[in-house]
Amino acid sequence: MAIQPDPVTPMSETTPRPFPRRSLLFTPGDSRRKIEKGAGLAVDGLILDLEDGVALNRKAEARAVVGAALAEIDFGRIERLVRVNGLATEWFAADLAAAAAAGPDAIVVPKIDSAADLARVDAALAALEAKNGRPPGGIRLLVLIETPLGVLNLPEIARCGGRLDGLILGGEDLAAGLGATRTPEGWELFYARSALVTAAAAYGLSAIDNISVDLDRHDRLAEEARQGRRLGFTGKMAIHPAQVPVINNCFSPTPAEIETARRLVAAYEAHQQAGTGAFAFEGRMVDRPIILAAQNTLHRAQLTAPYEE
Repeated sequence: MAIQPDPVTPMSETTPRPFPRRSLLFTPGDSRRKIEKGAGLAVDGLILDLEDGVALNRKAEARAVVGAALAEIDFGRIERLVRVNGLATEWFAADLAAAAAAGPDAIVVPKIDSAADLARVDAALAALEAKNGRPPGGIRLLVLIETPLGVLNLPEIARCGGRLDGLILGGEDLAAGLGATRTPEGWELFYARSALVTAAAAYGLSAIDNISVDLDRHDRLAEEARQGRRLGFTGKMAIHPAQVPVINNCFSPTPAEIETARRLVAAYEAHQQAGTGAFAFEGRMVDRPIILAAQNTLHRAQLTAPYEE
């Protein structure tokens, strides 16, 4: 059934996802060597790219390479994603067919502007799943929001439900569409980032932050990632393997945060048994929202722990 922009039951903010999605690394779909290298990294998700990372005259070759890679390479715990070309391009149909036949965990679709766009993708993917004998809805969708129209329509896009699993900010394209000047501080994207995080949180979706193009400035990358986490993003895209450890570190709870959350939840449970609502904890007044934040920290720690082995 096609995605419809109807109300869906929001997922709890503390519900763990099957993949942590702190770091999603792009790798060119036409390079088997780079895909194999990516499969050996401590990255949460690998996006095999058929769009910007592939030259126009290598699109067909990239589809073949991606299909073979998904069939033959052991990605371990890494989530396997494929970014297709956009709906308005001549390559979309062939890209989606090749990706659906290969059966990745999720497909990333760029430049989604409306719920109608998403419904078109879902309907096409549902038909391909049926044709390939795959379970309906088994392939998830993450969508790139990278146009002003996409930002304005974030509420209707996020509430589609179905196979939609995450929203990704395409900041460079968005800034170009806005006519904005990119700055290290990133205030020109602040509204879009906040809108995306809010829409994702309202409907239980992953919220993935924009890439950092400063490959040699890991200090700037770390600050961007920390700011994104403070805003509510669940992860960040990477365009180089060296960015992955920085992003993972910034989006993982620290040992001190985990220990504090454990003590706080234990104290909460003890006060609940004693019939106490709000209570003081280490000099701070605690009520239900603070407990939810602590539980969310413990869920994130549980989800990412196997990836740190």
